[in-house]
Amino acid sequence: MRNLFCILAGVLLLASAPTMAQEENAATSPRELLELIEQGRARDAVEQRQRLEEFLGEEARQEQILRERQAELARLEALSSELESRFQSREQDVAQLETQLDTRLGSLKEMFGVLQQVAGDLRGTVNASVISSQYPEREAFLDQLIEKAGSSSTLPSIAEIERLWFEMQRETVASGEIVRYDAPVTTVDGEVREQSVVRIGAFNVISSGEYLHFVPETNRLGELARQPGARYLSTAEDFAAAKEGLNAFWVDPSRGALLSLLIQAPGFSERVEQGGTVGYIIIALGLLALALAAERFIVLWRIDRKVTRQIMAKEPRDDNPLGRIMLTYEKYRRTDKETLELRLGEAIVQETPKLSRFLPFLKITAVVAPLLGLLGTVTGMINTFQAITLFGTGDPQIMAGGISQALVTTVQGLCVAIPAVLLHTLVNSRSRRIVQTLEERAVGIVAEHAEQDAGHVAAA
Repeated sequence: MRNLFCILAGVLLLASAPTMAQEENAATSPRELLELIEQGRARDAVEQRQRLEEFLGEEARQEQILRERQAELARLEALSSELESRFQSREQDVAQLETQLDTRLGSLKEMFGVLQQVAGDLRGTVNASVISSQYPEREAFLDQLIEKAGSSSTLPSIAEIERLWFEMQRETVASGEIVRYDAPVTTVDGEVREQSVVRIGAFNVISSGEYLHFVPETNRLGELARQPGARYLSTAEDFAAAKEGLNAFWVDPSRGALLSLLIQAPGFSERVEQGGTVGYIIIALGLLALALAAERFIVLWRIDRKVTRQIMAKEPRDDNPLGRIMLTYEKYRRTDKETLELRLGEAIVQETPKLSRFLPFLKITAVVAPLLGLLGTVTGMINTFQAITLFGTGDPQIMAGGISQALVTTVQGLCVAIPAVLLHTLVNSRSRRIVQTLEERAVGIVAEHAEQDAGHVAAA
């Protein structure tokens, strides 16, 4: 029994350990142990009563807060109902006012619709017109007018309607004027500079002898990345420098479309580059043939003049073919007729290569140039078919390089061959004319020599 009591006391001691921790932890007898347990139970009862009182006080406070929140919710619901009824009342008032506005506008509403359409059409014209570079404030006004004409709350004023008519008139009048003014110009590098420009109606704008284009996104003029050919720029320079009078100028009536095509068209140097290696060979051959033909023209012209002077002179000179033939006659005039003919024929044969020099090269050039052009054509087509094999026919730009080489080399070959044929014919005809003159004079010398011999025989 004593052991059972000790076990029960130990269990109770463990249950009240947090409370008894502050007491002396040494019990000398069972009686002291029971007193300690009794004291712990008393303290626990006091703490439980305190907690219960605190909980009941907190519950009352929460109920008070709940009642206040419920009262606030009721007040807000009442306010919401009142505001909703007022909103519905205002909507009815707005609907009545809109009905009254439509009734009072009447035909004016249709007029504002037409006004909005006209302003929109003018806005599209102004947006793409180079005249806007001189009058940039027009677009903002037209945007505001379009917004007002389409709104039922704000209507355009009489002054704004009159200005719309004025802007239409100004666009019409400005399209027939040539005006010089200062305007911001965007360079190719992206910089904005104030430059003096000349506007030719609604078609073109030039500055410093170069064409400009109008950029609707920035409402400014901009420099072209590439200018058209020299013949167009020469008139632009003269026109920009002119102060009065009539002056020639290339006008783009399409307002930029034709100018963009001229810019995209390749120049002479680009055409030459498209011909490739074969094209450069053809051009070099043509230039060499032209230089040789020019040399032959000059040389034969000088020889022809010297031969003409020699015909008029009696004394032979060794600075021309006819003079050298006459000197040959003087050298062999004592010989018989057959020997003299052979000597004169030999002299003519010696002079002929000097007169027909480089003529075979011109003839060969006239034949070889078209063949080289054909070679370039075949090479270009091979490149084109290779591009088709690799990339297909979906993108024409891939095939453009080979086709350009094929066509350009053909044109280059013909452009070299045709002048080479003409030059060869002209040079050859001049050379043959001189040779024919030499032969005629040689025959005349032989005939005169034969007559002299016949006279001597008759006298003897």
